[in-house]
Amino acid sequence: MEYRLLGGSGFKVPVLTLGTGTFGGSGEFFKAWGETDVQSARRLIDICLESGLNMFDTADVYSYGAAEEILGQAIAGRRDKVLISTKATFRFSDEPNDVGSSRHHLIRSVENSLRRLGTDYIDLFHLHAFDALTPIEEVLSTLDALVRSGKIRYVGCSNFSGWHLMKSLAVAEKYGYPRYVSHQAYYSLVGRSFEWELLPLGVDQKVGTMVWSPLGWARLTGKIRRGQPIPPDSRLNTKVVVDLGPPIDDEYLYRIVDVLDEIAAETGKSVPQIALNWLLQRPTISTLIIGARNEEQLRQNLGAVGWSLTPEQVARLEKASATPLAYPYFHQRLHFDERNPFPVAVTS
Repeated sequence: MEYRLLGGSGFKVPVLTLGTGTFGGSGEFFKAWGETDVQSARRLIDICLESGLNMFDTADVYSYGAAEEILGQAIAGRRDKVLISTKATFRFSDEPNDVGSSRHHLIRSVENSLRRLGTDYIDLFHLHAFDALTPIEEVLSTLDALVRSGKIRYVGCSNFSGWHLMKSLAVAEKYGYPRYVSHQAYYSLVGRSFEWELLPLGVDQKVGTMVWSPLGWARLTGKIRRGQPIPPDSRLNTKVVVDLGPPIDDEYLYRIVDVLDEIAAETGKSVPQIALNWLLQRPTISTLIIGARNEEQLRQNLGAVGWSLTPEQVARLEKASATPLAYPYFHQRLHFDERNPFPVAVTS
């Protein structure tokens, strides 16, 4: 397993991280992801550790805390062998203050996550989303206190826009607060808008990217093809609209899958392995958060590392997945690329 530095920090993480959204299966939304219990979770973690994958990502809202509890029980007795990433800020209950990035909510969220995980520290703590109602100084001073207390070791964010992240980094620099070393963001062959602003920002500010949903909401699993119905067990059959992700034109998807199929025939690798390997060659990428309902899916995803697509294959995938740029990005690319180049190589 390859390890990479997380952003500009000295902290190394495996290029694949196991996400625990499938743990628990409480409620219709998370049930569509999976219903992994403690025994099954323990087995998945065994396989991960055997492969060198030792990082596990979760969140307080996953199955309303059950995912953290299951992860905590599954790693019992081997906490020193694993890295834990968790998140907070989304609403956890109907209580007025049980949401956001206020000092009140963050401290309580971290304390509750520690209890559910059965540990006294969190390796990497992310804000799950940007809270525009809480001053950034309050957010970062709280995270600073949690770092100084030893309860969390590194901090990151998730689902921030470019200005959210840049303003937060500026405030951190001004007051000497911990900088966000990572950004959990959506990025895939069928979702490349991350490249417009967040990727160049990450290169410039040395913020590592932890990619969630790298297979584009199950669209790049190899099960979706032109002229074939969606498999009955696919997440895309869920009735929970929010779990379907952004709408994607069918022909656009099929064009990408056609190229993935061609490269699969050339390499002997599977469609999802190729889609994941493409991401690992993009700038700023520190780790991909992979999900797995069972051992077969996990082993399939683990096969995405240890080899690389050729530059020609990468170029074909990028041509097939290209989309029109929004303003001002198309103007920058078209008229001033000479002095505003797009980052194309992996940076270390």
